[in-house]
Amino acid sequence: MPEQELDQAGRPERPPGERARLRARSMRRAEGVSAFRVLQRVLYRSAKQEPGRRFHALYDHVARSDVLVEAWAAVRANRGAPGVDGVSVADVERSGVEEFLQQLAAELRARAYRPSPLRRVQIAKPGQPGRTRPLSIPTVRDRVVMTAARSVLEPIFEAQFLPVSFGFRPRRSLHMALDAMRAEIRRGRGWVVDADLADCFGSLDHEAVMARVARRVSDRRMLKLIRAWLRVGVLEGGVLADVVAGTPQGSPISPLLANVALHVLDEEWNARHSGLGVLVRYCDDLVVLCASRARAEEARSRLAAIVAPLGLQLNPDKTRIVCLTEGREGFDFLGFHHHKRRSRRRPGVWYLASWPSARAMRSVRAKVREATGRRNVGRPVEAVVVDLNRVLRGWGNFFRWGNPAKQFWNIACYVYERLERYLHAKHGPRFGRRRMYDIYPRLGVYRLTKPAPARPAHA
Repeated sequence: MPEQELDQAGRPERPPGERARLRARSMRRAEGVSAFRVLQRVLYRSAKQEPGRRFHALYDHVARSDVLVEAWAAVRANRGAPGVDGVSVADVERSGVEEFLQQLAAELRARAYRPSPLRRVQIAKPGQPGRTRPLSIPTVRDRVVMTAARSVLEPIFEAQFLPVSFGFRPRRSLHMALDAMRAEIRRGRGWVVDADLADCFGSLDHEAVMARVARRVSDRRMLKLIRAWLRVGVLEGGVLADVVAGTPQGSPISPLLANVALHVLDEEWNARHSGLGVLVRYCDDLVVLCASRARAEEARSRLAAIVAPLGLQLNPDKTRIVCLTEGREGFDFLGFHHHKRRSRRRPGVWYLASWPSARAMRSVRAKVREATGRRNVGRPVEAVVVDLNRVLRGWGNFFRWGNPAKQFWNIACYVYERLERYLHAKHGPRFGRRRMYDIYPRLGVYRLTKPAPARPAHA
């Protein structure tokens, strides 16, 4: 009889599966966290410790009751529109959430779940009047399953994602990407490749996406489920159309799949082309910060070659090379316009200034105009101010990063003008300017505050 292996403490060595179960149980007891969070931590640590490991039996986790409950909470908080079946989140709440999740779990365990077609709608692009983009809306039941699958898959792929990626990742934000970009520009990288991927979500090659997913996932049921979501048809105008490429923009799992596919770009760039410049990517929005124009030109051609196997290409009309030296040019990235300015306090010193882009300014003006339009004359002033404050507070908190003082002042003046027109239309031409000056402070309109203090820039 072979001798049993002993661990460092002299105790019998336990099988790997039993060790994982005991470790998870001890973690729950020590930290008081839910089984759902423990599952995510175990998957993340396993993927981090074994970069070449392929995971199986993931499909069973999707059908777990605690995972579906967490997924439902996320879908409910988002309050999205109904899909092709017309069932909304409120309808599910009225009919019974527990029965809904139990039925969904039973379908998943019996492998009887089939995704429904997506409802295609055209929504206006913010800050671009007359232009729209397609949005594919899954049903509520599909959104719950997609969210559950994302919560199981995300820790596995999060363990391999690189620091250059910031978009749609836990504990990472848009402002962190801007900080990383700003730090590299301060180090002397004055040439920027402002790259635009043409229709990224709608052009990703399905086989390329599935090949990247299959590198870490060997569960055939999970792979079949993801492939079904990619190939499900789109219903628009009563006509069902097949989908041959792209990830449905509007589904909960699409950002993760896009990051998994674009991880090829991150790996390739860091391994072979990091000498040309530093890549900063927020999902499909990316820039490369270079030290010279020659390197920037080479970086642009390398980017095009790397993304081509994914079915993507650089938009020639929007991809350009920008020289930031001494404020010659500027560029828009993640809603901000970035431009170098001469310092008033330190002669001969240039610094990178950032403020809301022209598109962001048009977008907030359109929202203010809608909130104070003539169709709202019959509403109480307090209700109009509540809607207006919601717009100003969200926009102002987002764009406090950087140097937006001038733009904040312009929007504040525009709000004053729109409120004056609204109150004149509501109370008649006798509503004078003096009365406006008296009433305006009493309305409780949100004031765009001063910009946030400068934060240390970390790459």
